[in-house]
Amino acid sequence: MDDELAAVRDLARTYFTKEVAPHEERFIEQGHPDRELYARAGELGLNCMSIPEDYGGGGGTFASEIVLIEEQVRAGDHAMGFVVHAGIVAHYLLAYASDGQKKRWLPKLASGEWVGSIAMTEPGTGSDLQAIATRATKDGDDYVISGAKTFITNGALCDLVIIACKTGDAAGAAGISLVVAEVADDTPGFQRGRILHKIGNQGQDTAELFFDGLRVPQANLLGPAEGTGFVQLMRQLPQERLLTGALAVASMEVAVDLTVEDTKRREAFGKPLFAMQNTRFELAECATITRVGRTFLDDCIGKHLRGELDVPTAAMVKYWLTDRQGEVADRCLQLFGGYGYMAEYPISQIYTGARVMRILAGANEVMKDLIARSL
Repeated sequence: MDDELAAVRDLARTYFTKEVAPHEERFIEQGHPDRELYARAGELGLNCMSIPEDYGGGGGTFASEIVLIEEQVRAGDHAMGFVVHAGIVAHYLLAYASDGQKKRWLPKLASGEWVGSIAMTEPGTGSDLQAIATRATKDGDDYVISGAKTFITNGALCDLVIIACKTGDAAGAAGISLVVAEVADDTPGFQRGRILHKIGNQGQDTAELFFDGLRVPQANLLGPAEGTGFVQLMRQLPQERLLTGALAVASMEVAVDLTVEDTKRREAFGKPLFAMQNTRFELAECATITRVGRTFLDDCIGKHLRGELDVPTAAMVKYWLTDRQGEVADRCLQLFGGYGYMAEYPISQIYTGARVMRILAGANEVMKDLIARSL
């Protein structure tokens, strides 16, 4: 942290607490946040803060994105898709797009005029990206894309989507490319499917996407040649897993703070719950787990800012911190008693939201396999 990041934290906290969090119930009902809130974030300079100013961004470091999502968690917002929009999609474009592509796409993401998404997962593939079936076939100057994607964050609102697809005849990883599509509800060959109803993070936009002859200019290929998509994905996934770890640690910190406050307020058998030895021991362990997690995360953020975060360490961040997140959320909910099972209590939202963290960005079993390969 430094003065600039502290200013970002203050601005983000105000944005989430005053402009986003009060509308969470409506977001849950409609299954997505209001897209105008992305434009509002753009007005405040909170979109794409780690993208260079030449492309409409804030010109800061990736630490700015970490601060933003930490404040999102602390405000109790589970709807806005900044992790994908600014933390992932914008950085794929920054890393692999041509200068002309960057100047076309990044300013619109930074302003919030467009919402960004990335479509990797398919109904039959899960974490096995080499097995994707979505295909882009050349036709004149275009790709014609056909296939289906699921569990796509920002899918219902996206204006720009990076599509992982098969190109050419090469099998497995060698045949995967990333193609950028500019889409709207009336784009021929593009269809938004259901907004998916989840057990947690219910206000977050998660949808199905279908491509049936979607025409995209071949000039929208990311990178210098076809077949580089899998390598591009592997290079960017450590950053995505770092973001996942940041979400996990912030969630643990909020869970502990809420539970300490609640157990000091509620009484049982004539004294505050916090005065009971089991409560104190449980919270002492949860606070320690959280502090260790924060220290590990901060070390990895430093490594990432220096360009030193490797694939196995990023896998450790993702697997270990999200496992601990689930453990801390469960133990803290237990201390709330019956109230913890009530949907209106934030601890219940933390608990249900934590479950997906062991699945997204690569299931934790996959993370362990990546770690094992490095031993």
